[in-house]
Amino acid sequence: MHFVHLGIHTEFSITESIVRVPDLVKAAASDEMPALALTDLSNLHAAVKFYKKCLDKGIKPILGSEIRLNDAEHRVTLLSMTNTGWRNLTEVVSRGYIEGQQLDIPCVQKAWVLEQHQDMIVLLGVHSDVGKMLVSSNPQKAEPLLEEWIAHFGNRVYLALTRTNRPYEDDFISEAVKLARKYNIGVVAHNDVHFIHADDYEAHEARVCIADGYVLGDSRRPKRYSPDQYFKTSAEMTELFADIPAAIENTYHIARRCNVSLRLGFNDLPDYPIPEGHTIDTFFAHLSKEGLEERLNFLYPPETRGEDWPEIRKPYDERIEFEINIINSMGFPGYFLIVMDFIQWSKNNGVPVGPGRGSGAGSLVAYSLKITDLDPLRYDLLFERFLNPERVSMPDFDVDFCIAGRDRVIDYVARTYGRDAVSQIATFGTMAAKGAIRDVARVLGKSYGLADRISKMIPTKPLGLSLLESLDAEPQLKDIVTNPNNPDHEDAAEIWEMALKLEGITRNTGKHAGGVVIAPTKLTDYSAVMCDADGTNRVAQFDKDDVESAGLVKFDFLGLRNLTVIEDAVQHINRRPDIEKPVDISLIPLDDKAAYAVFAEANTTAVFQFESVGMKKMLKEARPSKFEEIIAFVSLYRPGPMDLIPDFIHRMHGGEFEYLHPLLESVLEPTYGIMVYQEQVMQAAQFCAGYSLGGADLLRRAMGKKKPEEMVKQRQIFIEGAAQKDIDTDTANHIFDYMEKFAGYGFNKSHAAAYALVAYQTAWLKAHYPAEFMSAVMTSEMQNTDNVVFLIDDCRLNGLEVLPPSVNMSLYNFHAVDTKTIVYGLGAIKGVGEAAMQSVIESRQQHGPYTDLFDFCHRIDLKKINKRTLEALIRAGALDCLGLERADLMAQLPEAVQAAEQARQNRETGIMDLFGEVAEVQRKPAKPVKPWSDEVRLKGEKDTLGLYLTGHPIDVYRSELKAFIPSKLNELTPTRRGVTTVFAGLVLDVANFPNRMVITLDDGTARIEVSCNHERFQRFKDIVQVEKVVVIEGEIYEREGFDRPMGRLSKAFALNEIRQKRANCIKIQLQQQDLTQTLAQDLKQIILPFCHVDLCQHIPLQLQLDYHYARADLNLGLNWKVAPLDELLAKLRDYFGKERIYIEYQVKSKAAKAAPKSVAQTHPVPPPPEQNIDDALDAYHSEMQQQYS
Repeated sequence: MHFVHLGIHTEFSITESIVRVPDLVKAAASDEMPALALTDLSNLHAAVKFYKKCLDKGIKPILGSEIRLNDAEHRVTLLSMTNTGWRNLTEVVSRGYIEGQQLDIPCVQKAWVLEQHQDMIVLLGVHSDVGKMLVSSNPQKAEPLLEEWIAHFGNRVYLALTRTNRPYEDDFISEAVKLARKYNIGVVAHNDVHFIHADDYEAHEARVCIADGYVLGDSRRPKRYSPDQYFKTSAEMTELFADIPAAIENTYHIARRCNVSLRLGFNDLPDYPIPEGHTIDTFFAHLSKEGLEERLNFLYPPETRGEDWPEIRKPYDERIEFEINIINSMGFPGYFLIVMDFIQWSKNNGVPVGPGRGSGAGSLVAYSLKITDLDPLRYDLLFERFLNPERVSMPDFDVDFCIAGRDRVIDYVARTYGRDAVSQIATFGTMAAKGAIRDVARVLGKSYGLADRISKMIPTKPLGLSLLESLDAEPQLKDIVTNPNNPDHEDAAEIWEMALKLEGITRNTGKHAGGVVIAPTKLTDYSAVMCDADGTNRVAQFDKDDVESAGLVKFDFLGLRNLTVIEDAVQHINRRPDIEKPVDISLIPLDDKAAYAVFAEANTTAVFQFESVGMKKMLKEARPSKFEEIIAFVSLYRPGPMDLIPDFIHRMHGGEFEYLHPLLESVLEPTYGIMVYQEQVMQAAQFCAGYSLGGADLLRRAMGKKKPEEMVKQRQIFIEGAAQKDIDTDTANHIFDYMEKFAGYGFNKSHAAAYALVAYQTAWLKAHYPAEFMSAVMTSEMQNTDNVVFLIDDCRLNGLEVLPPSVNMSLYNFHAVDTKTIVYGLGAIKGVGEAAMQSVIESRQQHGPYTDLFDFCHRIDLKKINKRTLEALIRAGALDCLGLERADLMAQLPEAVQAAEQARQNRETGIMDLFGEVAEVQRKPAKPVKPWSDEVRLKGEKDTLGLYLTGHPIDVYRSELKAFIPSKLNELTPTRRGVTTVFAGLVLDVANFPNRMVITLDDGTARIEVSCNHERFQRFKDIVQVEKVVVIEGEIYEREGFDRPMGRLSKAFALNEIRQKRANCIKIQLQQQDLTQTLAQDLKQIILPFCHVDLCQHIPLQLQLDYHYARADLNLGLNWKVAPLDELLAKLRDYFGKERIYIEYQVKSKAAKAAPKSVAQTHPVPPPPEQNIDDALDAYHSEMQQQYS
């Protein structure tokens, strides 16, 4: 007797089930089941995957879904019988999201199902409306509910019987059999499958607990599933329902009634409006040629054309005809017109669009229709790399939009083609290795510390290692999981075993970052949708591969932050009063010397694609001066081709080289004989072996896939073709090997050229309008304070001043006030909202600058701006412009707020003074307040801005640090392995990783991460404290893909320790006005607590008297030697002023030998001196001797 499972939930039910589709189909095939039904909860995510897998194994796929009926508690299963039924099921499931969400759970009203019942079968189980009533105290009330179903569905209603040892099942079966007999409807055996094997029950329960936030051991958690809900064989199900054989037979009958045939592997494009007198093909050709004319008039203005114009023009006309014919013959003109339409709308409505991305920039038609902005003939970009007539596949334009405007473009597309026809694409988040460990440990009730330790043992490089791969890669992990002698083995093994079962399971749904589909009709004709509770932001339930299989055409709307930066910068520039002709970034010359100087000098912080340390190092050596070289470096700076960079630079600067064959010269000349691009692989096949470019693209793809049998075949074709060009077999083999090597990691030149153009545009802006450009860059990074620190330092290097935030000058974003000055944006202050800051700016713009704190509080809306926001503004320095110290502002704040509140109440209640004006609140005279110390002021800036802006805690130590620190952090460059240098900074953070500690230092010029093992850190943990200045001796090395180098700690020193060991004396500079009657007594009170400090070295104190007519040094007696601690120095600086305190260091006599000789160098970034702390101090002493000798 045949049995067919009609109730199977897969992992795509999201909150329940751990059934993976491949495993499910494999299990069904091994049991020789003729058919299989997919009934995921409230969705059709897996339909296409399931359909394809079943057909591959010769199993009939039945497509259905278990829907929540009316509310989250009632459920019925719907199965589609035909393609009409499938469309109805798609619409019903979608309607649950669009109209039926209850607390974000999609629910389908019974009336909606009854409306669209055609060609669907309904299975009513114990959790249906009929089932719940049957097991209640009034089972007779189930009859009218069933009659409703029968009235619409007729003989397509079945009662689903389950025997999984869950509550109410036996009661339901006894009542359901009676009811079925009475109404002459079928019963059907059902197992409500949620896992494949019986021993997967615990893992399934863990998955449910992860989704619901419970712990497995919690006695109060809902237990809705039983160990019997596994994928039972036909024999097991037949035995289970031996007393009701009809229930087994009916599963087979239902399977025979369900015959859905999905139409896959085609593409339906939406209709593009075509004017009368044109077909889509002729209209497309007309627009392409018209656009080409416009482009040629820009590239070659008519007034500058000479006698050679027909020769110049000819290749453009030939290429446009060729492309138009190919596109029309492949049936894709509509695709180009749709992309052209939304890109044109973007450009006309102020949404910046990238010059191209991917291989689309190789099409002249795309350039003519203004889809891309690079002339493909000028840069040898190939159309066949984009659309190959010998391999029919959909064209794929990836379009970069400014991030801020991308949603406007998607909204335009939805308005144009109908909101029912446009959606984004679903993505599925899975349980990755680390996440699976943490989640499983939580639901098993294991300690967080153990879970954290195991998950951190899983290597992060290479990315995406599975649990089993991690076990082989990490010995510590293997030990804790497999070694019974490890104290944590038992718990770790339990976590591991369950995590293996859950790893990779789908855990949530998301939205593809840029994918948008446009259907020619309703989207639900192709895919079910999900959306927000109000029906907006629709997302197709299929992933990007499945939407394309289902016939929908995908368009990639990608966001590129740099386009937003360019647009913001250009807008700021064009608002300048001295700009007569507005800047149009698309029209800038590509041969600008100042722009290439930015690359040549490696001044490329914030320049797209060229920001990393490695890129800058490469640029310094290469000093590019042509756009083709920028394209090449975009392509070369990647793992693999990177090895070619030294040879490329050598050849670029005149080094000798030979081509493998003279026929390759025209192909490889732009890249100095090195094969850099995929297009060059194609052209080499064309020139040397007579391939068509379409055939050459197939060859390139075959080389990339490295299939041996295909390679043997292609090599033979290549050698035969090369013989026709008089190339001997050995040379042909050599060329083929060379091509094969580069096909693996050659870069797409169309993509590289488009991104090189964006890079060039950012460099051009930095060269000509640095203030506007850098302000736009900092605005884009406003929430990333680490990067803002780095960018502010780059501003200073480029001669730009960054002013602190100011309520009288700042806008919400960073902005340039002149060519050399940028004002900090109010939006970058932590703890202030956008609405609050915009109200501050609007009041200033309408009523003029704020005059004092009372005026400020009086004019702002205190309902939008609370006391905490006001304190944040003061601490950030945004109210410094009101003419008071921050300490005074903070002291006056309560009174100013109270006065403003009183004034508001007076206005609202109409309290007037004697002259009929609103009564003003009387102010009390301000009491004098001691100004904040540098430390307090800077901490306020750090808390509110994320960085120190008007100084740095290390500033007070800078003159002292000069004695032994050769380089600031922004000047550090890599040392040789095993060679150390000395550097200092403020400790911002100490992070604990399983195999190392990472210390983040900041000295106001840059930040650096310094790593060390745990054992070494333990030696220095009392010195390396957050918010303390520390001196580090260690190596510097470069990290691939990171902007800044990293350090490796050898030793760490506190300044207190260095002073005690090496300071000669503390000098206090006094002037005549300092010699007051209380000076001696005050000095005594300050230094007395530091004169006899246990376990400390003491050093002399020297007073330097400096009159206009004489100078003298006064050494205090031996009894007044002091411990040179930070606390003493802070008190001395507070009393005398920080610039009056100076520490002189004594060093060893061998110092003269270590004195560095000054050597003029052409390139200004030497490696740091190789030295330890003693050598650094010796070098300083030697300099001092030379200075005073």
